[in-house]
Amino acid sequence: MFGVRILVYVKNGINTKIDVITLIAQEFTTQEITDKLFLSKHTIESCRKNLIAKLNVRNLAGLTKHALKMKYID
Repeated sequence: MFGVRILVYVKNGINTKIDVITLIAQEFTTQEITDKLFLSKHTIESCRKNLIAKLNVRNLAGLTKHALKMKYID
């Protein structure tokens, strides 16, 4: 089952990152995100850390601002 989760993450990497940033902006916890996306806690935390670095934001508020700007959330 774990192998399937990694395959989903790699196969849909861009969509998964958009899903993660959208759910973070909607105030979902890491555990809630893992349950919704069927990914491990470590994968979600790594994705969050990578998004913060890649988007050059400082924290989750910066991720939320980016999600609003990109219209991932209303």
